Amino acid sequence: MALERLSYKLSILSFLSVKGIPSLFWSSYKPLNLRPRLITLVFLVLGLIIFGLGEALLVAAGTGVSPWTVLAQGVSNATGWSIGLSTFVISISVLSLWVPLKQTPGVGTILNAIIIALILEFVLPYIPTPGLDLFRVLQAIMGVFITGIGGGIYLVSNLGPGPRDGLMTGLQQLSNLPIAWVRSSIEITVVIAGWSIGGVVGMGTLIFAFLIGPSVATTLFVLNKLFGQNKVNAA
Repeated sequence: MALERLSYKLSILSFLSVKGIPSLFWSSYKPLNLRPRLITLVFLVLGLIIFGLGEALLVAAGTGVSPWTVLAQGVSNATGWSIGLSTFVISISVLSLWVPLKQTPGVGTILNAIIIALILEFVLPYIPTPGLDLFRVLQAIMGVFITGIGGGIYLVSNLGPGPRDGLMTGLQQLSNLPIAWVRSSIEITVVIAGWSIGGVVGMGTLIFAFLIGPSVATTLFVLNKLFGQNKVNAA
């Protein structure tokens, strides 16, 4: 009986050992595909919209910015650059890491920046900030999990990840570690680096750093269970 309970608990946590992006019915056959199928584009855009909504919920919660914005704040503090310029330089730096990691950009890489920016621009103003701290934290947690769901859907589209997601998939392929571990390690490292040079860390920042990896991994695990044929490697 005890062994059965242990086996059940381990099966519940098996999403933490996901080590790859599944190839499902809407996946493109290659990232650099200039003529993707309509179904691939639909899921790509859907995933990015959900991703943007999650980020908007996190920002509106008012409990702290995402780890990469903390890093941008730190770079801005250290150099005197604006947040916008700091974010741009960080993005270019991350993209430069794609070369040794053998990551390929695509339509999704471009749409990632455009669609998420549009969601933040036009949807964020309509999302209220809760008055109670408890509800703010709950909204931040919900935002992170929604971001993970959107990230999983658009990554499966295989039309090129965003700069930071490409770093995640590249490091995962290099290390063969579970996606949850790789993504969380990246976000925690970014938070520490940003905070050490003057970036501002809040509860929402820590929530994002620790939960975004498991959230993306859970989404990939569930999508593969629903639509795939066990093409996600699990340890």
